Amino acid sequence: MNIVFDLELIMRLVVAASLGYVIGLERRLTGHAAGDRTFALTALGSALFTVVSIHAFPVGDTRIAAGVVTGLGFLGAGLIFKSQDKEVKGLTSAAAIWTVGAIGLAVGAGSYGLAIVAAGLTLFLLASERLLHIDQRIETRRKRQRAESKEENINKGGFI
Repeated sequence: MNIVFDLELIMRLVVAASLGYVIGLERRLTGHAAGDRTFALTALGSALFTVVSIHAFPVGDTRIAAGVVTGLGFLGAGLIFKSQDKEVKGLTSAAAIWTVGAIGLAVGAGSYGLAIVAAGLTLFLLASERLLHIDQRIETRRKRQRAESKEENINKGGFI
């Protein structure tokens, strides 16, 4: 048992969980379906699968990474639904879960820099609408379009 080697592996898990937590915290604070714990556990699990696959199968077997990606797809699919007004919800959260899984895989493989840059880009992309107030503009446009659509139905003699 090599204590330095074990500490390196533990550090990979801690970094992965931390990056996932920070991204999930952004989702939780904005009221989305999956939050900090879900994202942290997704990144942690992905990193753990990666660490185990690298050390259990050092020949370069990539089936475990492929299995993680498949599992992330199922997890993400559970976040996607269509609302009563036929609007698709949860797609961004599902994509974020998939991305956090990839970040966990990168950390598990020891690619800290790649994972940190990916986490930063993910946070930027998730927060950009709020930071640039794009979300308010989009919501204003949607309300205007709904009002115009209702008005057209009324003018055509239809019902709301």
